[in-house]
Amino acid sequence: MYSLLLILIPVVAGLLSFFLKEEKTVKGFTLLASIATLAIAISSLCCNKQIEFSATWIPALNSHFSLSLNGMSKMLCLLNCISLPIIFTAIYKNSYKNAAGFYGLMLLMQAGIMGVFLASDALLFYFFWELALIPAYFLCSIWGGEKRIQVTFKFFIYTFVGSLLMLLGLIYLYLQTPGSHSFAYNDFLQLHLSAKQQASVFALMFIAFAIKMPIFPFHTWQPDAYEQAPTPVTMVLSGVMVKMGIFGVIKWLLPIVPLGVQSHSNFVIILAVIGMLYASLIAIKQDDIKRLVAYSSIAHIGLMCAAIFTSTTIGMEGVLVQMFNHGINVIGLWIVADVIEQQLGTRKFSELGGLAQKTPTLAILFVVMCFANIALPLTNAFVGEFLMFSGLFKFNIWFAAAAGVSIILGAVYTLNMVQKIFYGNTVAQTENAIDISLNVKLALVILVIMIITFGVYPMPLLNLVR
Repeated sequence: MYSLLLILIPVVAGLLSFFLKEEKTVKGFTLLASIATLAIAISSLCCNKQIEFSATWIPALNSHFSLSLNGMSKMLCLLNCISLPIIFTAIYKNSYKNAAGFYGLMLLMQAGIMGVFLASDALLFYFFWELALIPAYFLCSIWGGEKRIQVTFKFFIYTFVGSLLMLLGLIYLYLQTPGSHSFAYNDFLQLHLSAKQQASVFALMFIAFAIKMPIFPFHTWQPDAYEQAPTPVTMVLSGVMVKMGIFGVIKWLLPIVPLGVQSHSNFVIILAVIGMLYASLIAIKQDDIKRLVAYSSIAHIGLMCAAIFTSTTIGMEGVLVQMFNHGINVIGLWIVADVIEQQLGTRKFSELGGLAQKTPTLAILFVVMCFANIALPLTNAFVGEFLMFSGLFKFNIWFAAAAGVSIILGAVYTLNMVQKIFYGNTVAQTENAIDISLNVKLALVILVIMIITFGVYPMPLLNLVR
């Protein structure tokens, strides 16, 4: 029942939230619901065997409501469950119009993402893939920035077109299963398709996953969407939702169409490395915290994508660990961006400076997160990046060398951001800044503890995904 409860709790709590009137009540209720979901996820870690649930769903198509909670899905569900309590704690003192709708949709988005990580039926996987998009669309279009409508429309079109292509690929696989046909994951694993068939299915499904990650050149929706979306929604999009694309490649492409993966591996790695360098160079020129973090995320996801297609064990272990660690790190960066914007009314470096004098606690915590963002040793990101670069080096030394340039560029734009925001002299905009509130401090301290803990002792994550 663990797998079912991970979806049911946020769905039921999200729907109930719509009927609550007091903003304080809504915040307390949704925070408790997210903590309850986290408790279920932690409890599932104590179970060493694969947790499964199955019920008849659409008999005419031989499709079942099948959920499976194993190593990779356990880790990603845990990330999803950790994210919401941290986010709700950090924004507890923020005020949103129609708070019931906002927090309710956040929980429904969590449930949709959870379903993607748990589904072991292809049609159910597609159902949750689309379901996760609907709350995100309304959250961005209602509570987003000034350009939210056109940006959200672009985001919707990109993801919807990709989803349709993925659906075509899944239907084709369904029609190749013997007998009465089936959408079951295990039945897909038994297929014996020709190299040409696998290459075609790979192309259809990979586009959807590449858009969701995103990687170059499917990334153009991302910086605008991250900038215009409410920051709590951006935290989920960047920290958790992008992992849907990586998860899709690992679960639904690598084992089902291995020849398709093999035939496209060099091309995909080249795209990923180009995206890493391109995004890093663009990040250096940014004057907006949210856009810099957005391009930084593209660079980090590009490395994960490249490591996947090396087909090396060490590279894959790095990807699995880094999916979790990247989520933790980027949510911390978004929280700081939200604190600065809420308090000072700006996200531009050129309008900030000297914040360390006014908010020393925030400065210390942010510096630790930035060290993690550039994968400094003893931070959690170092472990994953070292493993991924090792896999890339084994695959092709030139790809590894080109990707390695992004490490230097990452240090440039990250440390430049720290220097411009927190050090130097205070300016008019930062003169009256005050240190962070207790709820923000609690959220950031928890994230920093995880950054250092998994940087010094990464074995719990490695054991979980092995």
